[in-house]
Amino acid sequence: MEDFEKQLFGDILIEKINLVRASSNEASIMKRRLFEDIQLNNKKIIVYISKNTFIDSSFIGSLVVSLNKIRETGGDIKIVISSSSFTEGIINSIGFLRVFELYASLKDAIKSFRS
Repeated sequence: MEDFEKQLFGDILIEKINLVRASSNEASIMKRRLFEDIQLNNKKIIVYISKNTFIDSSFIGSLVVSLNKIRETGGDIKIVISSSSFTEGIINSIGFLRVFELYASLKDAIKSFRS
């Protein structure tokens, strides 16, 4: 299994991160991938990070920068994260909930783009 995978579900691009830990090395890869996705005119992107048990601030920063870039084009990035990946307090303390729409399942995230 690759560390990073792309899947297309209709007009929704899914970026899966199959890592337990995501830090600065993975942040630069993720940012590059998302910027390429945006340049290819993908407007609906889901980042699937449910396997992660640790994400550092540089990885979160790469997601935020990518979100700002895609919003300039009228697009959006949504995040799928399992509740077991992070404690609720950590998510709240970094403001993740204020910036991103978070979903517990891929199905729910896909559905949110359809409504």
